[in-house]
Amino acid sequence: MIRIGNASGFYGDRFTAWQEMLDGGELDVLTGDYLAELTMLILARDRLRDPDLGYAKTFLRQLETCLGTALERGVRIVTNAGGLNPAGLAAAITALAVRLGLPARVGYVEGDALQRPDALSANAYLGAFGIAACLDGGADVVVTGRVTDASLVVGPAIARYGWGRDDLDELAGATVAGHLVECGAQVTGGNFSFFTELPDGGHRPGFPIAEVHADGSTVLTKHAGTGGAVTVETVTAQLLYEIGGPAYLGPDVVTRLDTVTLRQDGPDRVRVSGARGTPPPPTLKVGVNNLGGFRNSMTFVLCGLDIEAKATLVRGQVEEAVGKDGLEFTLARTDHVDAADTEAASALLHVHLRDGDRTRAGRAFSAAAVELALASYPGCTLTTLPGDATPYGVFTADSTPQDAVAHVAVLPDGQRVPIAPPIRTAAVPADETVPYAGTAVGGPTRRGALGELVGARSGDKGGDANLGVWARTEAGYAWLRAWLTVERLAELLPETAPLSVRRYELPNLRAVNFVIEGLLGAGVAASTRFDPQAKALGELLRARIVDLPAEVAPGVAP
Repeated sequence: MIRIGNASGFYGDRFTAWQEMLDGGELDVLTGDYLAELTMLILARDRLRDPDLGYAKTFLRQLETCLGTALERGVRIVTNAGGLNPAGLAAAITALAVRLGLPARVGYVEGDALQRPDALSANAYLGAFGIAACLDGGADVVVTGRVTDASLVVGPAIARYGWGRDDLDELAGATVAGHLVECGAQVTGGNFSFFTELPDGGHRPGFPIAEVHADGSTVLTKHAGTGGAVTVETVTAQLLYEIGGPAYLGPDVVTRLDTVTLRQDGPDRVRVSGARGTPPPPTLKVGVNNLGGFRNSMTFVLCGLDIEAKATLVRGQVEEAVGKDGLEFTLARTDHVDAADTEAASALLHVHLRDGDRTRAGRAFSAAAVELALASYPGCTLTTLPGDATPYGVFTADSTPQDAVAHVAVLPDGQRVPIAPPIRTAAVPADETVPYAGTAVGGPTRRGALGELVGARSGDKGGDANLGVWARTEAGYAWLRAWLTVERLAELLPETAPLSVRRYELPNLRAVNFVIEGLLGAGVAASTRFDPQAKALGELLRARIVDLPAEVAPGVAP
């Protein structure tokens, strides 16, 4: 097997994780994922200020403390921290190694950046064979730009086992492993619905390790003595994160998530097997970032009686002051009847303004809100002082032919190795959605929170959101798959009712997954939702009080 650890799930993750993973036990490869749709926008703005930037600067500081340890122990490092400037980060790492007196060989992958004059940035999601070529070329550190998150694991597995383009099941298995570890501690108990059942209560989960075997199967684990847990349920939760249908599209393989099976293989060890792969699509996903304009927000505190009338008054006053275009009002009814303190008696009226005119969205708006302090509803107060507008980005997904991208591995000796696209591709048929699963389980019911019987994990997919829900027992799944329909979801989460919702079943995981189109509008950077990345959507669903089947037990601890 090859032991591939992860030390970063996003730009801003635990700073010390790299050193913790290197010191914690045996590894062959240590990966770090820094890129998300929002991160690419941040890096694009960095590059506008300084063309030499465009990469995750934090990674350099982390590497300074642990590069020597990695080289001494023979642990190779693979990261997408190169962002929009992998060559720049590779050069900075080489300079760091020289300064530290370390013999580090650095390779990098390029070709993801596409020339789009009308875009702030446009990047194709490359596959794993460029990473493998750098490792085969002797790199101790491999830097990439926009590759798929899973490629950070698939690449080292290709280099270890010599897989080719037609080893689809093996590539699919490694893709599942990559998807599981890409978000760091989220697979070892982080953000877990049943965190109170974890041995340490979810206090400080360790980072994950994928033991990838030659057939593509994997054992998920973590270093001994670290917090959190690795159980079938923690792995299920991450497997459901930010997915669509059972066909998980990638540049090297389409992975069928409905073929994956999970089995507890000892304490903090879960065996992941059975993944089947089919040829990849003829196109690559392209993430496109643009500046959408400027935005600003102010929040009014509405206390006591007549909350709706107070909100109506403010809305009319703000619209009269700055005009209706681009305004958005959200009333959060956080108030309680007959409350004993101000905070418990108050609701919040969030007012957002988005506009292409920075002046209108700036102090012209925020000052207009503040000017109402003595001329609006009784008890008028705001949570912030007037401020200027900030730019926001808009993310869109596009595609480009696989053979239209110049995927290149730049080896430590400077040799440039072109990475040929897949020889065999196939159009991916649309996954069959399952809007209704059959007859609901009958019998007596009891009122209770849905989360007593199910766990959930949710996240963002551009302007869409995904919501995966799994049952803790087979009896619970028999009820869940019949009961939780698209129509039921609309009742429980009314904001999904006017949207197009796709429903999929994953019986091997005792799960159903919903893709809610357009919930996040123009993407995370432009969203004005209270929960802009839909991270809490699953917990909102679990908190709804419903009629639970009385004969289904709540489940078992991991």
